[in-house]
Amino acid sequence: MWQAGAVWDSDAAVELARRCKALGDPTRVRLLSLLVGAGDDGACICDLTGPVGLTQPTVSHHMKQLAAAGLVTREQRGRWAYYALVPDAFTGLAAALTACTPVTASNSSFDASSVPGAAV
Repeated sequence: MWQAGAVWDSDAAVELARRCKALGDPTRVRLLSLLVGAGDDGACICDLTGPVGLTQPTVSHHMKQLAAAGLVTREQRGRWAYYALVPDAFTGLAAALTACTPVTASNSSFDASSVPGAAV
């Protein structure tokens, strides 16, 4: 689907734009970073509000946006909603972004430590 130097079909372009739009909010990126540590069980909305300093309705809104973009799954457990990462979504996103990056001598290998705030 993602091929460097090729014109992507409309569906692929829409999918990438949808995911990038969801990631365009720093709060959503912070919420995703919390889910990385939550594992397969995911995290309850009630566990996400404190670390980002936002109310439950605000966090729920952000999580719904991430779910609509196909980046997280939502599971209702009693009173609370639990969210978990969709691993394949990020694999596809990484492939799409890699396809957009021309390979040069200076960037021929990616170093995660170059990402600000990333735990390596």
